[in-house]
Amino acid sequence: MAQSLVCADTVSRVSSVLNRNTRQFGKKHLFDQDEETCWNSDQGPSQWVILEFPRRVRVSQLQIQFQGGFSSRRGCLEGSQRSEALGKIVDFYPEDNNSIQISYPGLWTFPVPAAEVDQLKVTFEDPADFFGRVVIYHLRVLGEKA
Repeated sequence: MAQSLVCADTVSRVSSVLNRNTRQFGKKHLFDQDEETCWNSDQGPSQWVILEFPRRVRVSQLQIQFQGGFSSRRGCLEGSQRSEALGKIVDFYPEDNNSIQISYPGLWTFPVPAAEVDQLKVTFEDPADFFGRVVIYHLRVLGEKA
């Protein structure tokens, strides 16, 4: 059964934070399970999140809850083992329509081909926002510990 792979020992990095206000819009809000907080990127043509797991994991699903109007029309999931270069795992295509999926508005679930990784990079390549901002309330990586 798939479980959340992000834990307290998972190291995360993001491309940017709106106005460098990490307290209000920082990366920690991606995983805090609070419906009132979010990661809000700054402007740019693409935004990304990198996760470094404390041990190898087998990823099976990616779940993302965007704010309407601040999603991405195209994304790419890359992964690597140890210090190898990142390699593409899968492209994904969210829709910016605030549809209800799995009881959360705007939560999209993307299946991931079997991938064992130590590091993941989620890149949001075509932001719906004119300025290139992305707003994410929840980012979940599901699978099994390898």
